[in-house]
Amino acid sequence: MKKTHRIQRAVVVTALFSVAARSPLLAQSDDWSAVDRALGRAGAAQPGNVHKFSFPRSDLSVTVNGAPVRAGLALGSWIAFKRTANGQSMAMGDLVLTQDEVPKVMAKLQAGGVEQTAVHNHLLGETPRVMYMHIMGMGDPVKVATAIHDALALSATPMGPMTPGTTPMTLDTVRVAGALGVAGKSSNGVYQIGVPRPETIREAGEEIPPSMGLATAINIQPTSNGRALATGDFVLLPAEVNPVLRALKANGIAVTALHSHLLTDQPHVLFMHFWADDDAMNVARGLRAALDATAMAPGQARK
Repeated sequence: MKKTHRIQRAVVVTALFSVAARSPLLAQSDDWSAVDRALGRAGAAQPGNVHKFSFPRSDLSVTVNGAPVRAGLALGSWIAFKRTANGQSMAMGDLVLTQDEVPKVMAKLQAGGVEQTAVHNHLLGETPRVMYMHIMGMGDPVKVATAIHDALALSATPMGPMTPGTTPMTLDTVRVAGALGVAGKSSNGVYQIGVPRPETIREAGEEIPPSMGLATAINIQPTSNGRALATGDFVLLPAEVNPVLRALKANGIAVTALHSHLLTDQPHVLFMHFWADDDAMNVARGLRAALDATAMAPGQARK
């Protein structure tokens, strides 16, 4: 007989008797409110004890081959925090920037002790051109958050509290999820799917949960007449790169970039970005074929 084991998590609450006498480090508490204040909006709890912030570039009007790209499809800046074994915090993120914003944001981040791990494209043929800056900060989470906030403030990124999106979902998400073998969630008219890798991946000796950018991301935006745009990135071991590339190309899905997002990751992973504009079910079946070429194949993926 199979036995069901339930794991109960205990939440330890640390009383703060003298705020002035304490370091702003948050390692002894689950309270991220000081980081929320530093970044100007509330973060959201994610699996793996991660606290994540979204900064969608709703100010940008980007098109690819004439098709409008919603912020949730490919224009979502994000920053995620987790506590580290040494009692401090690690922050990782991906900032969506216009070309003219890159130098000043980079300079401000460097001045604040937040490093860059990659700067590159994710899309091809977009208008206007957008770049993606991957970042990492270690140490006092409030100081890291303040440095990121001050750098983003030099861009046109909307910085105030987020307002819920109102774009309805017109995609048949049940059919798409069935074809993909993985379900996602709807967010302001975009269907978003995350597929974690089965391995534990570390950067600078710290385990990086999938919710900090280590899950394959598939975003699908319905257009008209049953068609959809799709983009995102596959997180791949080196041996998986070419089988996935061949699977995508065989199904009419373009590979738009192949690169790293991290510097010292173990095991080493690469990120393959893609673009599709086709019948939504054709897109879903093509992406499923690519997933089947990895250790993340539906039925094998870690939930």
